[in-house]
Amino acid sequence: MSAAVTAFPELQTDLGDAHVFLTGGTGFVGQAILERLLASHPETTVSLLIRTKGSTSGVDRLRHMLRKPVFKSWRDSVGEAEVERAVTERLRVLEGGLDSVPALPKDIDLVIHSASSVSFDPPIDQAFETNVGGAVGLYEALLAAEIDPHVVHVSTAYVGGLRKGIFPEASLTHDVDWRAEFDAARGARSRVELASRQPEVLRRFMAEARAKHGKEGPLAVSREAESRRVDWVKAKLVDHGRTRAESLGWTDVYTLTKAFAERAAEQMWAAAGHRLSFVRPAIVESALRHPYPGWIDGFKVADPLIMAYGRGMLPEFPGVPDSVLDVVPVDFVVNVIVLVAANPAPAGEPQFFHVSSGASNPLPIHRMFTNLSMFFTAHPVPTPDSGDIAAATWRFPGGRKVERAVRLRARINDARESLFIRMPSTTRTREALASVDRRRSDLESLQSLTDLYRHYIQSEIIFDDTRTKALQAAIVATQTPEKALDIGFDMTDIQWEDYFQGVHFPAVTTMTRAFSVRPATSAPAAEPVLPQRSDVVAVFDLEGTVVDSNLVEQYLWVRGSGFGKAAWPGEVASLLAALPGYLRAEQRDRAEFIRAFLRRYEGMPVSRLEEVVAKSFGQTLLKSTMPAAIERIAAHRAAGHRTVLVTGSIGTLVEPLANLFDEVVAGTMHARDGIFTGYLAKPPVVGEARAAWLRQYAALNGLDLSASYGYGDSHSDLVWLEMVGNPSAVNPDANLSREALRRRWRIRDWKRGPIELISKDA
Repeated sequence: MSAAVTAFPELQTDLGDAHVFLTGGTGFVGQAILERLLASHPETTVSLLIRTKGSTSGVDRLRHMLRKPVFKSWRDSVGEAEVERAVTERLRVLEGGLDSVPALPKDIDLVIHSASSVSFDPPIDQAFETNVGGAVGLYEALLAAEIDPHVVHVSTAYVGGLRKGIFPEASLTHDVDWRAEFDAARGARSRVELASRQPEVLRRFMAEARAKHGKEGPLAVSREAESRRVDWVKAKLVDHGRTRAESLGWTDVYTLTKAFAERAAEQMWAAAGHRLSFVRPAIVESALRHPYPGWIDGFKVADPLIMAYGRGMLPEFPGVPDSVLDVVPVDFVVNVIVLVAANPAPAGEPQFFHVSSGASNPLPIHRMFTNLSMFFTAHPVPTPDSGDIAAATWRFPGGRKVERAVRLRARINDARESLFIRMPSTTRTREALASVDRRRSDLESLQSLTDLYRHYIQSEIIFDDTRTKALQAAIVATQTPEKALDIGFDMTDIQWEDYFQGVHFPAVTTMTRAFSVRPATSAPAAEPVLPQRSDVVAVFDLEGTVVDSNLVEQYLWVRGSGFGKAAWPGEVASLLAALPGYLRAEQRDRAEFIRAFLRRYEGMPVSRLEEVVAKSFGQTLLKSTMPAAIERIAAHRAAGHRTVLVTGSIGTLVEPLANLFDEVVAGTMHARDGIFTGYLAKPPVVGEARAAWLRQYAALNGLDLSASYGYGDSHSDLVWLEMVGNPSAVNPDANLSREALRRRWRIRDWKRGPIELISKDA
C-alpha cells in the first residue's frame, strides 16, 4: 500500500450536504471557494459572513458578486432559475463582520476561514485587528454557539518568517505572547496620534503646509497641515508594524499577524478539543484551469511588479537571481482547501498543509525575468506618443546597488524640478514639470515595491509540502484521471512558460487600460459650445489671465506716464531694493504682497492717477490684454452668462477693462484730502477671500456654481477655482499646473496680441 493511501486511507472528495460557514467570501480566494462549492458540491449549504457596505446590504452584495466572471460558467450551466434558487435556499447571508459576528446557526458542519487583510504593509493596528482580531472574533463566536465544526483556517506559507532552508508543515515554533502583542498594537494608534499633536511636530507640518499653500490662505494651510499629520500617523504606524515584525523574525506585519492568528486558533479551538486544519498557500495568482484559465480578481502579490516592469519602472531588480518565487494558481489552492475540508484532522490535533511550488517545481527569479522579458518584448506597453516601452534587461546587481541607483535618480529628478520651477510658465516647462512628477511617482513606487517585496524576492526558504503531496498522491491513487485532474493540485503539471506567457501575464495586462487600449494620438478635444444659461457666472482673474502683466509692471507704467523723468532712476532703484521683500511676501501670502506693494501709491493724488489711467496707462493695459481672453469673455456673454472680473488690485487701475464685463470686483485705496494713503479700504479679494466672496455672490444672485466657470493663473486661485464646475488654468504657474493636470482641468495658453474690444452692451 502506498504512503499516500496510508496517510489518507479513506480519502473523501465530496462534502455531501454539509453546511459550510465561509468567511472572506467576497475576497479573491473566497470567491473561488464559493464558486467551487456551488459548481462541484451541489448539496452543500453555504452561510457567508458579509458586511453591509453603505446602503448595500449583504444580500445585495452577494447578488452583485454572483454576476462576476468567476461565477459565469456555473450560471450558464445551471440557468438563472437555479441561480435564484441558490440565492434564496442554498446561500445564507449573515450580516456582519469578524469584529461583530452574529449568532451562528447550530447546524454548521464546516468552517472555512479565508478572511484576512489584503495588504502586506498596513498600519500595525489595522493589521492586528483584521488578521488577529478577526480570528479571535470567529473562534469566540464558534465557542459561544457551542458547536463543533471542522475549521479550515487559511493562512499563508510565509508565516515561517525570516528563515532559510526548509519550513515544515507543522505548528510554528515561537514563544511570542500574541495577546500582549495584540494589546500593544491596538494601543499604538493612540500613542502615535498623541505624538502627532505635539507642538514641535505640528509646527513642522504648518511650516511645510505654509510653503506649499500659503498663497491660498490660512484655511488651505490648516487643511494641508492636518493632511500631513494624518499621513505622518499612518506612515509611523506602517513603520511600526514593519519594524516590529522584523524584530520578532517575520518579513512584515502581514505574516506576523497571520502567524499570531494561527496560534490563536490552536489555543482557542484545537486546545478546546475541536478539529482544526491549516492551509498555507504561497503567492496565489491566476487560475490555471478552473473556473477558466487566467481568472483573477484584481492585482495580487506579484502583479504590481509585473506591471511595473512592463511600464519601464523597473530598469533593474533588487532580487537574488536564484531565489525561488513561490507562485501557485488559485484553483490549486481551492482544491487543497476543499479536500482538506472533506478530510478533517482528529480532534485537538491540528494538521498543516503547504500549497507551494518551490519544492516540486521551483521558479527562480531569473526564470521569472526571462518570462517577463519575452512577454513584454512581444507585447510592449504603448506610450502616449504611439511608441512602445522597451523591455529592460536585468543584471541583478544586488539590492544595495539598486537602492543607491534609485536615490541617485531621485536627486537628479529633484535638481530638474528646481530648475524648471524657476522658469517662466510655458507649455514646454509645464510638460517638463509633468515629466518630473511622473518620474518622482515612478521612483517612489519603485522604492515602495522594493521595501515591500524585499524579503520575498530575496527569500531562501523552501516550503516542505510532504503532506500536501501525499494528499495529491491519494487523489491519483483513488480517482479517475479526469477527476484527479479536476480536483488535483500537482505542481509539476505547471509549465511556467506556458502559464506566464499564455495565462497569467495576459490576464494581468488586460486588466490595465493603459496596456489593452493604445492611447489616441488625435488633436486635443475641441472647445465645447457654451450652454445658454442665465444662472451661470464666469469669473476671470486679471493678472496673467486677462492681461499679460502684473502689479509691478502696472506700477511702472503709471510712474512712467507723466510723473517726472527726474524721479524715474530713484524710483527704479527703490523698487529693485524692495523687490526681494516683495518676492518673499508673494511666496508667503498673495494678500500680503498686494498690501505691501500698493503702499507705493502713498502720496499720489487720486485725480492724477485717474488721468494717467484714462490716457497712456489705459492704452498700455489694453495692449497687454490677451485676445483669447477677450474672445472667451464675449462667448460667455453671448451665452447669457454673467461675466465678472475679480482682482486684488484697485478698481482705478482696471477701469479700462470695465466695459468687457458685467461686473468688476476690485479693491479700493483709502484717500485723505484727495491723496492716496497707500492703505486699502478693505482686504484684497484673493485666495480664500475670493472663495468666500464667490460663495456669497452665487447665493445672493441664484447662480449655479457647479455649472459655472473660472479662469485663473496662480496657485492662489486654486481655492476658488475648485468651487466651480468648469475651472480653467490659464498660463498657470508650476503649482497650479500640477494641480490642473492631477485634476484633469483644462489648461489654456493665452498670449497677448492684437485685440478687438467688445463693449458691455454689444
